[in-house]
Amino acid sequence: MQTFNIHDAKTHISRLVDVASAGEEVAIAKAGKPAAHLVPITHSSVERKSGVLKGKVRIAKDFDAPLQDDVLASFEGR
Repeated sequence: MQTFNIHDAKTHISRLVDVASAGEEVAIAKAGKPAAHLVPITHSSVERKSGVLKGKVRIAKDFDAPLQDDVLASFEGR
């Protein structure tokens, strides 16, 4: 695994993304200590099928109705 400081990572981010997407992990260090890793994204090999939940999910008729004042207040931290 290659390690780069933040300044170098900002300067060469495109190259580091290329390295990571090719399969190698890249560490980014701050003040000499590893702070983050760039890793390749792994794609799922599972094929998705549409309609597998048909008839199993119910959406209420009022799903988009305004929230009650007490519920809205709790979301807003009041």
